Amino acid sequence: MDLSAYFPVFLFIVIGLAVGAICLGVGTLVGPNRPGDVKNAPYECGFEAFEDARMKFDVRYYLVAILFILFDLEIAFLVPWAVALKEVGAVGFAAVVIFLTVLVVGFVYEWKKGALEWE
Repeated sequence: MDLSAYFPVFLFIVIGLAVGAICLGVGTLVGPNRPGDVKNAPYECGFEAFEDARMKFDVRYYLVAILFILFDLEIAFLVPWAVALKEVGAVGFAAVVIFLTVLVVGFVYEWKKGALEWE
């Protein structure tokens, strides 16, 4: 078995790892390191991460997550459908109409719940 055909792959991996290590090293040496209360504060969910599990929090975080999934799925499924529009025919068109109807119902639900209004 001739392993010389895999040399470009090996070279690509080595160069990629080297560039990544160099970037991390230079960033660690040059970049400032000034942690503080504001930088270490939780920002993902809006409340302290290690508190009581039964505490109340705003439901809008779930609504934003639903919005993200709504639009993410829409793009992920509509782009391939649009590329293959001629091949899928009427059955594919009907399937996408049903799919978009479900997405529009989800969007209207989000709109009625006020997830699109920011304070």
